Amino acid sequence: MNLANWLARSATLTPDAPALLHGAEVVATYAGFADRAARIATGLRGRGAVAGDRLALFMSNTPDYLAIWWGAWWAGLAVVPINSKLHEKEAAYIAQHSGARFAAVKDGALDLGVPLLTPTDIDALAASKPMPRPVPMDSDALAWLFYTSGTTGRPKGVMLSVANLVAMSLTYLADVDEVYPTDAALYAAPMSHGAGCYNLMHVMKGARHVVPRSGGFEPAEILELAGSVGSIHMFAAPTMVRRLITHAEAVGHRGEGIRTIVYGGGPMYVADIEKAVDQFGPRFVQIYGQGETPMTITGLPRHLVADRTHPRWRERLGSVGIAMSSMEVRTVDEAGRDVPEDEVGEVICRGPSVMSAYWQNPDATASTLRDGWLWTGDMGALDAEGFLTLKDRSKDMIVSGGTNIYPREVEEVLLRHPDVAEVAVVGRPHEDWGEEVVAFVVGRAGPVDPAALDALCQSEIARFKRPKEYIVVEALPKNNYGKVLKTALRERFAKAPA
Repeated sequence: MNLANWLARSATLTPDAPALLHGAEVVATYAGFADRAARIATGLRGRGAVAGDRLALFMSNTPDYLAIWWGAWWAGLAVVPINSKLHEKEAAYIAQHSGARFAAVKDGALDLGVPLLTPTDIDALAASKPMPRPVPMDSDALAWLFYTSGTTGRPKGVMLSVANLVAMSLTYLADVDEVYPTDAALYAAPMSHGAGCYNLMHVMKGARHVVPRSGGFEPAEILELAGSVGSIHMFAAPTMVRRLITHAEAVGHRGEGIRTIVYGGGPMYVADIEKAVDQFGPRFVQIYGQGETPMTITGLPRHLVADRTHPRWRERLGSVGIAMSSMEVRTVDEAGRDVPEDEVGEVICRGPSVMSAYWQNPDATASTLRDGWLWTGDMGALDAEGFLTLKDRSKDMIVSGGTNIYPREVEEVLLRHPDVAEVAVVGRPHEDWGEEVVAFVVGRAGPVDPAALDALCQSEIARFKRPKEYIVVEALPKNNYGKVLKTALRERFAKAPA
């Protein structure tokens, strides 16, 4: 089944219903949304694209992002979303590694190593005759090729099929939230990631899709849209929730017009979610997932997030909830044996939303998918009631502002500088962003110029990955096997004065 059938169905059932909004302005009905997607599909096929090809999307949030996305599906293509904050060189690696037939971009001056489709090109595609119906696709056909960074320093392409995304969508409706035609999905976080995934069930149900005029997360703008658009659903990282609540407290907003805020993508402190519920009421749902099984491992529904009567409500609130209805979740030791209740082990899971493989990476696939189970790399403990509490990240991942940053990527860039002998990148606690990137650097012969290191990072990686501070040290702490003890480096921050 082609997922674009959902768009075609909504356009047939409710052609005049508002579909795409830019701010509070309706820019397309469902009939118009489907028509543009169908025309883009014809245009893509006319330029040589065939079923199974990949279309990369390297764009910031716009209403047309969804039309291009669904147009690619309508034509039988797979979508390769690329974070618009990435450096051009990083985006080029993903576009080329995925074998993208085209890359839709906002800036035609980019060099991604694949043919580009600018907004002018997209308009030309949309002048084609609309394709009458979506191209048939098998349930195991690749639909979404999502690149997630890893400890190897190179991003890995997560292969998600039509069936994976159907399972994700139905699991959302079963365990996270219902969707009504009067709802509005607000995209304040990048559509290339989790926020974008949630457009599927809103298309299925014929709901509205709102892209803020700012193109991103501005608390004042969101609260204004809540009043003018109404019945808003949005995905938000914990740092976004914190900033939204802080602004709401300042202006006396109580969450009117916001129906659901799904939060995830990083640790949410109990005190922060308590404050959020106090301000907005029972509007919050927590999810835990990964790109390898998007948004679908565990969840904490709104009634449990808001509950203050259960004897263990604080422990529950500090967890990431219970296994979603389509998923089995275990915590195991290195040999794959279940660990006892309340003891820490690696979180593994299996279910219909789990990826089939990493794109062209059999070694990483074999280490992550074992006997049908996805080994997440996250450490956690399951209690007697099945609530999962995450304890640590076994891959040393840094989560800043809800965005995953993998130290190895930054370290490999810094090690290219001729004056750098060794480097270790860790996360330092940050009040607003959760963590910020810090690099400990050992010079080859004397001090290293932080400005030169920053210039190197600026030329190679995205701005949000660049270290906020370069700390020059004589040596890095290591164990007897020569492995850098990043825990010891993080302890420096714990001991430092606020």
